[in-house]
Amino acid sequence: MEKQRCKWCQSSEKMIHYHDSFWGNPLHGDQELFAKLVLDMNQAGLSWNTILNKQENFYAAFDDFDIAKVASYDDDKFNALMNNAGIIRNRLKIAAAINNAQKVLEVQKEFGSFDTYIWSFTAGKVLQHHIIDESEIPATNDLSDKMSKDMKKRGFKFTGSTVIYAYLQAIGVINDHAESCFRQAELIGDED
Repeated sequence: MEKQRCKWCQSSEKMIHYHDSFWGNPLHGDQELFAKLVLDMNQAGLSWNTILNKQENFYAAFDDFDIAKVASYDDDKFNALMNNAGIIRNRLKIAAAINNAQKVLEVQKEFGSFDTYIWSFTAGKVLQHHIIDESEIPATNDLSDKMSKDMKKRGFKFTGSTVIYAYLQAIGVINDHAESCFRQAELIGDED
């Protein structure tokens, strides 16, 4: 019997692999969480498939999302990124990635880690949504509003509530796998 999956992922093999292996898995680790933040903010206005197809290029271009390195990028590195056809060459998004790395360093000083900061919004718990129809999935919620507001207050860029909601789904803070999806059962089972 074929596994049932969320409908949104069925447009390509890469999307299916991403859905089956990564999306919604609780993610920890500052570098990994920073990488996902940059990828999710770059996805704004584009399809996730576009980002998946460029993901390896992003990792190469942004030094594997080494936070301290990205935070120290100078004008030459910024210009190199702007000329890199393998990534999204959006001036504001590239500037935001550098800015956000700097803000992550500040958060690390205050909270000990970016991971602690991100997961503090739910006291380390995964919010289990019980989605019957994928059209029920909101673009934002109270949590994404709260986190977005706090991140903006701290100086983060491209962290509106919609971007943050998608980010929270991707890193597993919010489990929005459909009830019929095999991943929903696996992820809830992991919590037991």
